[in-house]
This record gives sequence, structure tokens and C-alpha cells, in this order.
Amino acid sequence: MSTDPVGTPVLVTGGSGFVAAHLVQQLLARGYRVHTTVRSTANAAKCGPLHALQDAFPGRLDLFEADLLTEGSFDEAMRACAVVFHVASPFLMPEKIKDGRRDVVEPALRGTRNVVASIERTPTVRRLVLTSTVGAIFGDYADVRQMDGGTLSEKYVNTTSTVENNPYHYAKTVAEQAAWEAEAAQDRWRMVSLNPGLILGPSLTPSSDSGSLFLLDELFKGYFFYGAPDFSFTTVDVRDVAAAHIAAAEHPGAHGRYILAAEEMTSFHRMAKILLEQHPRNLRLPRTALPHWPVRVLGPAFGLSQAYIRSHLGIRFRVDNRRSIDELGLVYRPIEETVTDHYRAWREQRARRSSALSGVRR
Repeated sequence: MSTDPVGTPVLVTGGSGFVAAHLVQQLLARGYRVHTTVRSTANAAKCGPLHALQDAFPGRLDLFEADLLTEGSFDEAMRACAVVFHVASPFLMPEKIKDGRRDVVEPALRGTRNVVASIERTPTVRRLVLTSTVGAIFGDYADVRQMDGGTLSEKYVNTTSTVENNPYHYAKTVAEQAAWEAEAAQDRWRMVSLNPGLILGPSLTPSSDSGSLFLLDELFKGYFFYGAPDFSFTTVDVRDVAAAHIAAAEHPGAHGRYILAAEEMTSFHRMAKILLEQHPRNLRLPRTALPHWPVRVLGPAFGLSQAYIRSHLGIRFRVDNRRSIDELGLVYRPIEETVTDHYRAWREQRARRSSALSGVRR
């Protein structure tokens, strides 16, 4: 499929989110007419960046209210659209999840089904680009050891996560599978699934609830000043994720699943070292890597189960990202740029919040 930026509009669900805001910005910069959804247009904090984009690109961005759990909620926003980018879905860290089914599974699965149902009622839609995750490929890091060559690949599907054990990965797995089943049941629209790792980089939305922002927030605030635990992550820049979404819509041959992540994983210690090179006096950042034994002993006090520690601590694997490079033309930013820009944006947003609070106190 090919798209015409000045022709029919495209829809981005969850436009106030971390990834979606960048996607909306890049689509507008490429000349697209964009529809995007938010839960409430009255939420000034969430919608502020989108209103700024409306000012920057007059007449080309329309906001609609929609709720993942409400059937038919996306019909109006989707009307006349050729491409649907379904990005909206909660990403919460394990310690933030109180009820796995209610907090992540229901919004992810029912939300995807509601979006697909709207696609079925919208004859202009020709392509769905679904934002999934590498968590729909594996449950725990230990699972990757069973893959060919111990390398993460798109051909695998997560079979180990459950509502009780890693509900976020389970939610994204069942949501992606539901979308694939819907695509297979008809022949009008086609789907591409993007499966990013931990998404980092500068946020355009200071009120985003993204778990990736929360994770780095803990590092920057000094929760690991005593030493970085030996956890590593598959990482990708949010700007590269947005670009991959557009490529998945524009390239006629794009199909199936695409891992979006650097070939090598990045550890907490590596991220800290990148920042310490530029901010050597920052006492909040860890200067050393913790040995494994204190993490095993103290981890449960910080919400990490022994099963999680066994399945993740010290485990690294390579990522097969060749499809995203060869077929989508993605050029990955270096992790140094991503972490540096993430930290800069984090500091700027904290300074703005502090200034706003000071103004209120006066």
C-alpha cells in the first residue's frame, strides 16, 4: 500500500501518549492530515502538546474523544481515514499494576477489538499499523535462551506470560493475536505489527503515564545511586519508533511483525555512564554496577520477586532487527543520543513543573 499525505486522513489512537505524540508530529511534518483520539479534550495537561501542533500545522490536525473500553468510540475519528495507527494502550511497570486484568488486559484486548470493529465499519481503511511490543514475543528474558541462537526474533510468540505473571506482556500478546485473527478473517485491510523494546527518548507529553518514562525517572532521581543493578533492556528511540510506523504505512511490501530495537541491549549501568560523561558531578547517578547477590537478597523488598530476578538479572541476548532495517529502512539512533536527549527533556520538564508550582505558591 502507498499513502498520499495530501489525500485522505490517517488516524492515530491515543495521541497524547509518549509514542503517539511523536507519531502525530512526524506525520504532520510529512504533510499528512491527521485525526487523533484522546480520552478527554478537556484535559489541558494531556492535550496541550496536541494543541501546539494544531497551531503549528493549521487545519491538518483534528482531536476526537474516544475510550478504549467503549464500543463504537472510534467510529467518528476513523471516518474517511485510509490508515489506522493503533498506538493507545496502557504501559505500566509491574509495581504500578494493582489488578492485571482490569489495569492492562481489558484496555489492551477490548481496546484493540473496539478499534478493529471500527475498521470493519469504515470502508476507506486499507491498513492497520499496530503498536505491540517485544513482550508479545517473549515473557521473560530466560525465554530468549530457547530461541534459535539465543537471539530475539519475530517468529516467536510469548507463551509463558499470564494475567498473574507479567500481565503487561500477556495483555499485549493476546491483543496482537486478536488483531491478527481479525485481519485473517477478511481481505479488505492489511495489518503490520511493530514490536518495540523499551522506548526511550525525549517526551513531548509531560503528563504521559508510560512505564518507560517511569523506569528512567527512578534512575535519574537517584534510586540506584548506591549502584546499578545488572538489568539490561532492548532499547529503541521514540523518534525511531514513530518513523517506523510511517514506513510501515507507506511501504507497499511491509507485512507481518517488525522488532524495533537496537541489536545490543543496554544496561542501567551503561545509561548512567553515558550521562556521567556529561554530568560528572551528578551524585544521583550510580557510578558502579552492583554485584548480583545484594539484588537477590534485597530485590523482594523493592517489589522484585525471586522468579523475576532469576529470569532477568544478568541476562543479555542479541536482537535480530534486520527486517526493520532492510524492509522499513530504519536507521537506529545511537543509544548515547537517545539517553542524553531523554535526560535533557526530563530536566526541562521538571524545571517547568517547578516553575509552575512556584507561580502557584506566590
